[in-house]
Amino acid sequence: MKIFLIGFMGSGKSTLGRKLSVALKLTFIDLDTFLEEKYFRTIPQIFAEEGEDAFRRKERKVLEEVSAFDDVIVATGGGAPCFFDNMELMNNTGFCIFLDVAPKSLVSRLIHAKTERPLIKGKTPEELQQFIDATMVRRRPFYEKARYILKGEEISPEQVIELVTKG
Repeated sequence: MKIFLIGFMGSGKSTLGRKLSVALKLTFIDLDTFLEEKYFRTIPQIFAEEGEDAFRRKERKVLEEVSAFDDVIVATGGGAPCFFDNMELMNNTGFCIFLDVAPKSLVSRLIHAKTERPLIKGKTPEELQQFIDATMVRRRPFYEKARYILKGEEISPEQVIELVTKG
């Protein structure tokens, strides 16, 4: 079994993915962490040194790599579904699930996040809300290509398990 969790940053992909991996006894892969370990640099370093285009090419390469793995749960970066044919790759190789969390909840989660995220660094809550709203307009058409969509603020492992066992 292979499950891809997609959605905006702060939607809970990594948190849910870790819980799912325990419940389903599958390996959890955070795509961003996998990328950092492969290239021996952090995502902020890659963005600063090479720019977003180079980062997205590296991201595609590691997505192709993990798509060949079996028995994994993959939490992608928020932008990963929006480039190349990444959505088709994920839908064709596993269960792709969009975690659809309300923008207000995303602002609340991201404003208190301890992780440095290059796209939102230094934004006020108001600027963050505007960024999320504008970015979601562009990303939602990609996210909605997922085979499954789960809406809510607290999506449980049980909801995902039920979805993929019926699917």
